[in-house]
Amino acid sequence: MNERTATHRERTGIPWLLILLSLVALAILVSLGNWQVRRLAWKQDLLATIDARIHADPVPLAEALERMRAGEDIEYLPVSVRGTFLPNGEQHVLSTWKGVSGWNIYQPLRLEGGAILFVNRGFVPYDRKEPETRPESLAAGEQELTGLARLPLDEKPSFLVPENDIAKNQYHWKDIVAMTAAAGLAAETVVPLFVDAGPYDDPAHLPIGGVTNIDLPNNHLQYAATWYGLALALAGVVGVFLWRRYRG
Repeated sequence: MNERTATHRERTGIPWLLILLSLVALAILVSLGNWQVRRLAWKQDLLATIDARIHADPVPLAEALERMRAGEDIEYLPVSVRGTFLPNGEQHVLSTWKGVSGWNIYQPLRLEGGAILFVNRGFVPYDRKEPETRPESLAAGEQELTGLARLPLDEKPSFLVPENDIAKNQYHWKDIVAMTAAAGLAAETVVPLFVDAGPYDDPAHLPIGGVTNIDLPNNHLQYAATWYGLALALAGVVGVFLWRRYRG
């Protein structure tokens, strides 16, 4: 066997390692694409469920709590509540509304029977954080309102979210335990959920109600197309390489 023949066989030998690694990578990419397709179906079902739920008639808060204790998902469930807002104890969560930075005002509402419910009354601009800057927002006497039930978070949603500054009453995420302590309330009296108040009759009213963000991102189709596209590109590159290697 001369040197030319040996070189030819070396060049035209089957690159098993390359083929094996390519098949493994291809399987991973296709699996990721399939996973995103399943996530897409799940997200579409979730959005449909939420859309149907928020347009349902409100139920009394007691019924919502009974459903929650039974293990039912009550996120975004419309509820009706009645009580008296405590003049002190507002908790302020950083937020934006229509591109404007500001705060969502969480104020404790004393219900019939003595329990306390934190109500997200809505949005105020950044410079209207303190109650004395918006005396028109003080709600006296018994109030009746409807809103959406929101479940509290057990922990900070992401390491990217800053820590809450309890001393300055500046929250980046809704920590019901910290809010309860900061407002000087007994934990056993606080209802274990929030209610986002609906829109008010007066659009100039502060806080601005009805600010619940229910526009959940749904990018799973784009993600699936990306993974499948990478799989197709990988198959094409390896196929062209093998074809060029053996076409002679």
